[in-house]
Amino acid sequence: MKRRTKKERQQHLLQTIEENPFITDEQLATQFNVSVQTIRLDRMELSIPELRERIKDVAAKNLENEVKSLPLDEVIGEIVDIELDTRAISIFDVREEHVFQRNGIARGHHLFAQANSLAVAVINDELALTVRANVLFAKPVKAGDRVITKATVSGQNIEKNRTYIEVTSTVNNSVVFKGEFEMYRTKGKGESDETSY
Repeated sequence: MKRRTKKERQQHLLQTIEENPFITDEQLATQFNVSVQTIRLDRMELSIPELRERIKDVAAKNLENEVKSLPLDEVIGEIVDIELDTRAISIFDVREEHVFQRNGIARGHHLFAQANSLAVAVINDELALTVRANVLFAKPVKAGDRVITKATVSGQNIEKNRTYIEVTSTVNNSVVFKGEFEMYRTKGKGESDETSY
């Protein structure tokens, strides 16, 4: 494969980060077949902030629609994009305290909690409760992994006050968790707010 010139590499780097602001310097270095230091120098020359700052920027732009169904600090992971009743994205960095000491694999309830809290957060309502969840743990996740979770509203049953959400979690673009969530939400304007089961 022909090696790109610095200018070409930087143009592609800019485009890649615009398409995926959550990509790490290490992933970029592998993709462009250069050192991590070269990527960092390219970012500095292009005035592209480091990953943590990019995440904060994306979150600040996209959290203008405030999450209504729960406080942001109760969401597992960091919401970086949300369009209420449509879609949401969160990031969860797996640390040592999230994994089994014996094998270094993340405890499943952390992945489920990230997915479930994102499914609650995407609902444009004061109250959202999980009625049913069908989940699949596709691959083990380890300490140091960054889990990117996307929730998409796939349908609604207004008569039953239900919203259906599909959630997919990935690590390095590889699916590690999938879930289908059936969520209860309160009735629309002018209707009873009865929430007992």
